[in-house]
Amino acid sequence: MKTENVGFIGLGNMGHPMAKNLEKAGFPLSVYNRNIAKTTAFEAQSTVYDEVSDLVNANAVVFTMLTNDAAVQEVYGKILEQSINGKLFVDMSTIAQDASIDLARKLKEKGATFLDAPVAGSTKPAAEGTLIIMVGGEQTDLERARPYLEKMGKSVKHLGKNGKGLAAKLAINYFLSIIYQGLAETILFSDQLGIARSEMLEIINESASGSGATKVKTPLLVQQDYTAAFALDLMLKDIRLAQQAGAAYPLLGTLLNTYQAAHEKGLGQLDVIGIIESIKQS
Repeated sequence: MKTENVGFIGLGNMGHPMAKNLEKAGFPLSVYNRNIAKTTAFEAQSTVYDEVSDLVNANAVVFTMLTNDAAVQEVYGKILEQSINGKLFVDMSTIAQDASIDLARKLKEKGATFLDAPVAGSTKPAAEGTLIIMVGGEQTDLERARPYLEKMGKSVKHLGKNGKGLAAKLAINYFLSIIYQGLAETILFSDQLGIARSEMLEIINESASGSGATKVKTPLLVQQDYTAAFALDLMLKDIRLAQQAGAAYPLLGTLLNTYQAAHEKGLGQLDVIGIIESIKQS
């Protein structure tokens, strides 16, 4: 296997463990994060850059995992100022489809290639390298990126042209937003009826209604500790992106109202299942 120099930009809750898996696999890795403190754990084995341009110049394949459209536009604005002919960029952020497709076009005009490759899974699967990675772009570019993607995820799904990876991500997160609101309402109802949360969640998880999503949130609900693995505000962002992409279904308005209300109550930095606290206060 041909090994290229690999860069990773964005070392937040998800990006940090994802980049760590590339480092553990032995790839020649460089990292950048706007908050330089988050690069400390990479200093021993990888190269740390304090400028996006320097990282891009030093690497043939560059991964980005950023918070939102604005962060992606800021970073890629700097990237597009560089000489990037022949380089491959893989954006694993969740942003608007149109913005990602436009970005792919701009990079192509400068001789680079681009994949959108958002992920399904939160911090634990990111650390374990068991994410599901949904890819939009050319097959040849995917094959170039595959050795690295396979160290970050258990499944790499090619869904078509640029933007299709994001299409799948918006759909799965729409479903997850429904699951988490439904789970929160069910637990509050069982609380009201005097059923212990641990007992109710055991019933849910052992029944047909149980899933990986309910199981991963069980400890948070039992302990009532909503430290973020995936922040509530990020789910609100993704529901809005789904709306922009054309979701106009009966539950959409309810979801927007519920998650927006939680944001307005100052709960946006809690884990997404912290939506239970907002509903309880309603």
